[in-house]
Amino acid sequence: MGFSKDFVWGAATSAYQIEGAVNEDGKGKHVWDIYTKQPGHVYENHTGDVACDHYHRFREDVAIMKEMGLKGYRFSIDWSRVLPEGRGKVNEAGIAFYGNLIDALLEAGIEPYITLYHWELPYEIYKRGGWMNPDIVEWFGAYARLVAERFSDRVTHFFTLNEPQCFVGLGFLSGEHAPGLKSPVQDTLEMAHNAMKAHGRAVQMLRQYGKQPLIIGYAPTGSMCYPETETPENIEAARQLLFSLPKDAGYWSWNVTWWSDPVLFGRYPEEGLKYYEPYLPQITDEDMKLISEPIDVYGQNIYNGRCVRMGKDGKPEEVSRYEGFPRTAIGWPVTPQCLYWGPKFLYERYKKPIYITENGLSCHDTVSLDGKVHDPNRIDFLARYLKELKRAAGEIELHGYFQWSLMDNFEWAKGYFERFGLVYVDYRTQERIWKDSAYWYQNLIRTNGEEL
Repeated sequence: MGFSKDFVWGAATSAYQIEGAVNEDGKGKHVWDIYTKQPGHVYENHTGDVACDHYHRFREDVAIMKEMGLKGYRFSIDWSRVLPEGRGKVNEAGIAFYGNLIDALLEAGIEPYITLYHWELPYEIYKRGGWMNPDIVEWFGAYARLVAERFSDRVTHFFTLNEPQCFVGLGFLSGEHAPGLKSPVQDTLEMAHNAMKAHGRAVQMLRQYGKQPLIIGYAPTGSMCYPETETPENIEAARQLLFSLPKDAGYWSWNVTWWSDPVLFGRYPEEGLKYYEPYLPQITDEDMKLISEPIDVYGQNIYNGRCVRMGKDGKPEEVSRYEGFPRTAIGWPVTPQCLYWGPKFLYERYKKPIYITENGLSCHDTVSLDGKVHDPNRIDFLARYLKELKRAAGEIELHGYFQWSLMDNFEWAKGYFERFGLVYVDYRTQERIWKDSAYWYQNLIRTNGEEL
């Protein structure tokens, strides 16, 4: 078995993390533009003002993708670049940039995958309440319509929201990300509900205004669960824990089912309705019908997982990691099994074709004396993870894998301290240097993972 012949090997980025040009050609401001200007929010007060200068260098970057052999490229559109105030007047220069990028990708034989929202909330929308304002459902829908009208003649693959767990949970619950608020739990659950409705409205608009049949998905995230040993009891324990919810409402956002059950099943999980009952917004049947507008594929960003076994009391329990457990540079545990069990459990539950929309790691990459960037730890990580994904590909409907990330970039609150890319970026000169892992990935694509 293994990967299908038409399996999509790709890489992913997001607008603010790579584009730069934040004050050029009529782009409006978004929450990260504002957040990064206040000292103390981001490592060493880094900003995305220049980032990888992809706005000016996208043709060079597409040439790299072509040489690497990418089948697909997942990128986000900056809502504030095409609609500077989030609604109303269209910025034609922003539309032209994304149109030119799409044309360059297609000319290079690379399928574009557009993500509508990767956290670039227009500041003018934020000032009107942002995700707290129920009008955002229609504002986001109008934005999705614009994208469909301008790009769906050439693009067929769309994802609506990227990691709502993060833009609600980290942006408004813990305050680690823009806009850096620690909002009441009740507010964050209302934001989440509005975000889910906005997702549904975007699906409707893409369908209605798409110029050809579109393939539409959604890209949440979460820590997966895998069994300590492959006994029926431990497998069931891992499945149960993956789809459970935190009882503590102060940490409610980091889970799978609150964000995905409504989209696929048209209902919130009963467990969450019970735990979070004091904080819930009004939820109507009409809301749930909108949220569960049919999608075609399910994306999941997967970086790590938790080892689980069935306890003696018949309840799942997480297995403690041993001292010295392997971790990436950013401190995330190295758990390859999550890329088998995660997609497998998700496919069993939601019965939609799966894309791994992000996976990768940060390493302490540097240019060596020979002028090259040697990252054997990234190669080892990817080989371990993708071997597990290959196992999953033989058992479920798995359509593609997007490596995070094509190149080093602005890593949100970590600034430029973390390097997730296959391609090294020297931020002083904007020189791109292929890391050893980029050549490894190039060969992996060429052989469709046969050597894993």
